[in-house]
Amino acid sequence: MKKGFICVVVATLMFSSMEVMLKFIVGELNVIQLSLIRFTLGGIFLLPMALNTLKKRGEHLERKDLAYLALLGFVGVTVSMPMYQLAVFYAGASTVSVLYSCNPIFTAVLAVFMLGEPMRKNHVGALVLQLLGSLIIINPFHTKIDSTGLALILAATFLFSLYGVMGKRKCARFGGVVVTCFGFLFGSVFLLLIILLTRIPAAAALLTRVGLGSFANIPMFAGLTLSNLPCVLYVSLGVAGVGFCAYFLAMEYLSASEASLVYFFKPALAPFLAWLVHGELIPVNMVVGIVCILIGALVSTLPGILETRKQQKES
Repeated sequence: MKKGFICVVVATLMFSSMEVMLKFIVGELNVIQLSLIRFTLGGIFLLPMALNTLKKRGEHLERKDLAYLALLGFVGVTVSMPMYQLAVFYAGASTVSVLYSCNPIFTAVLAVFMLGEPMRKNHVGALVLQLLGSLIIINPFHTKIDSTGLALILAATFLFSLYGVMGKRKCARFGGVVVTCFGFLFGSVFLLLIILLTRIPAAAALLTRVGLGSFANIPMFAGLTLSNLPCVLYVSLGVAGVGFCAYFLAMEYLSASEASLVYFFKPALAPFLAWLVHGELIPVNMVVGIVCILIGALVSTLPGILETRKQQKES
């Protein structure tokens, strides 16, 4: 359990810094192009460790396993991540980061139906506080959040929760590194196919005609410069490689709901980083919402921690 929470801390640090880094390079690279670079580099970075893990466990990936990991990559990498990065463009980094932290709500519900995980009273209380905090941040009666950005981030959040729960199913057998690595590589293949399709003249003309010109003729390397390369490498090797790997490693030791604690703690750290680096203001409603979410994190984790300590003393 201790190893699981260490992984949660690492994932939280990586994920909390993502929007801040993306803000430095927003507009310089196409969102699908950036996703392709991020997850290709992240997958390659993890590949030696993944192959070594398979060897140690005496496992090999059969066709049905590869098909499952391909679906996992499509949901979490090909669809969810570009939506997430587009949301950063339409809304502020701190707002996107906090709303993305609704992840535990979706994860807890999906885990009940897909994994058979129990929904305890403290979990329900934590999710209520999470939802309340998110509503306070959104401030639906006086919202200034771009509606497109809001729709994108909520869709991306749900899909990432689905990605996490689906990945949990394979973590026990193959390990978090393997699940992360092959999900990344398959997702990157799908992204490459999308990019190639947008470069077909007829497809590019259609996308431009319907107002999606930014998705026509998507480049693969154009826009990469020495100035933005450090940020690209950070979100690729750091956030994607280390962060996602830590997230799925946490699922080896914890339940899907407990691993999603990353998104309880992230709202407190991410807005602070956005303020520190970009000078983004943190309004009063966001502070109140963050406090509600953090109390929810305590409600979710404290009973389990106290129970573990009690068992350790008895043994």
